[in-house]
Amino acid sequence: MGIVNATPDSFSDGGLYLQHDNALAHAHQLIADGADILDIGGESTRPGARPVSVQEELDRVLPIIEGLRGTSVPISIDTVKPEVMRAAINAGAQMVNDINALQDTAAMEAVASSNAAVCLMHKQGDPQTMQQQPHYKNVVSEISAFLRERIAAAEAAGIQRERVVIDPGFGFGKTLAHNLALLRQLKSLTELGVPLLAGLSRKSMLGALTGQDVSQRLPASVAAALIAVQRGATIVRVHDVRATVDALKIWDAVNNMNGAQG
Repeated sequence: MGIVNATPDSFSDGGLYLQHDNALAHAHQLIADGADILDIGGESTRPGARPVSVQEELDRVLPIIEGLRGTSVPISIDTVKPEVMRAAINAGAQMVNDINALQDTAAMEAVASSNAAVCLMHKQGDPQTMQQQPHYKNVVSEISAFLRERIAAAEAAGIQRERVVIDPGFGFGKTLAHNLALLRQLKSLTELGVPLLAGLSRKSMLGALTGQDVSQRLPASVAAALIAVQRGATIVRVHDVRATVDALKIWDAVNNMNGAQG
């Protein structure tokens, strides 16, 4: 999953793709680099980020989604707003990526009334405050219980299980120790029986471990994506598609018993 941030303040590439032409060019480059899905966002959810209005978010994302209509990969809309979900789906988005896991009744209805897939993410707190004092008794079991409940809620609302993806929410209300425990035990979340998405690309946990600035976290991001896939992730949400695809091609060839011989 390649990331297209049409925002001025995303933690890694804020402002680079705020102009629609730049965002579209970036999206097409990600497809050429091997992205299987594009995630379009118009509101930053980095720690401390401030919310934007519905109209501003629509103005940022709809021209991009409409401009990508007919491309070879499905489009995901990264939003918490039901109005944006509905408009994006109408414009051609085939997936909703909701960091609130459809806890807003109107958001649940927006997805349930469509054929769109949905990614249900765990977070503790909200982007303004989530990294101040995150606390868990058992981070993995608590996240697993939350995601199990949200899958059940989605199914109860009429969203078929095969439309659901889950995301444990690395960095969303979690310390470095929480994130490492989650990555270490990621395989346990596959027991929930739906595809698992991992978003680790360029995140602060990688900076904390390597000492590298956000612009210098490519090797760490690729390593983290590879570990996530090894531990059960079906989708990795990344900024650096080509490098991640290349790494996964090597991993897949080594692990594919039907691969090239000799």
